[in-house]
Amino acid sequence: MFIAPHPHHHHRHRPCPPSSPTTAHKRSTSLSPAKFKSLIRITNTVTTPDDANGNKTAASNQPTPSSAGRIKRLVLSPESRTKLNALPDRDFYSFPRFVKHVDDGFLATLTDLYRDRVRPGSEVLDLMSSWVSHLPEEVAYKRVVGHGMNARELARNPRLDYFFVKDLNREPRLELASGSFDAMLCTVSVQYLQQPEEVFAEVFRALRPGGVFIVSFSNRLFYEKAITAWRDGTGYGRVQLVVQYFQCIEGFTEPEIIRKLPGSSAAREGKSPLDWIFRLLGLLSGPDPFYAVIAHKNFKPVYE
Repeated sequence: MFIAPHPHHHHRHRPCPPSSPTTAHKRSTSLSPAKFKSLIRITNTVTTPDDANGNKTAASNQPTPSSAGRIKRLVLSPESRTKLNALPDRDFYSFPRFVKHVDDGFLATLTDLYRDRVRPGSEVLDLMSSWVSHLPEEVAYKRVVGHGMNARELARNPRLDYFFVKDLNREPRLELASGSFDAMLCTVSVQYLQQPEEVFAEVFRALRPGGVFIVSFSNRLFYEKAITAWRDGTGYGRVQLVVQYFQCIEGFTEPEIIRKLPGSSAAREGKSPLDWIFRLLGLLSGPDPFYAVIAHKNFKPVYE
């Protein structure tokens, strides 16, 4: 794998083409992390009734280390994995898009969630990332690694210490050491995964015990690149789909669901009557709904 300094270093290099795996490095500009006590209680441990093939076994209610992380069943049918645009993702994402795909309210909620769930000093992987990671600026992490489909977007991301480019729909394996990250994030991109079961299994492998995987999404998407199961789903159905992605991997804790919908009182705050009239006429779009599904590897740690 080719390794190059991050473009923010003194010795600048042109980013690699989006089609080639790349890593980059930069100095951290975050503030010092807050101090945390180290006492951990293990809660929400996981037991699973099936083996890797989804079959019942005599000792299936006693998971072993060798079985953890296996795919118990496939969630999607071959038809539900298809996309309207079947051209290579590498070509679709070859042109950098320095835009925000969701509104400021969604992003503020996401940053608050990261502030609450990702501890200072953690090693973080931002999966399917771009030019911004939405992590709280005041929190320092040991390292933040980015993955995505466009090297120029990732090179612009000031929060990343390293990045690499890889098409997970062609090869879902992550070239990462097992148990090397405390947290993994996937923001408004899970809808594009055609092999989500394998990707979630890889996330499980690369997480440390107790590590967290946060998958967030809204109703925004590149429609032609989203899989059929996602395009045909409702907000509720998409949440349940991501829940099933977690549940098909042996060893994840019971997924936690977080919703913040436009109809809630929080989403209506500060809205004038004219806003509602404009929305009724189709002249103003409403706030983006916020969904997140969260689970941990093996157990959910509680820090005191």
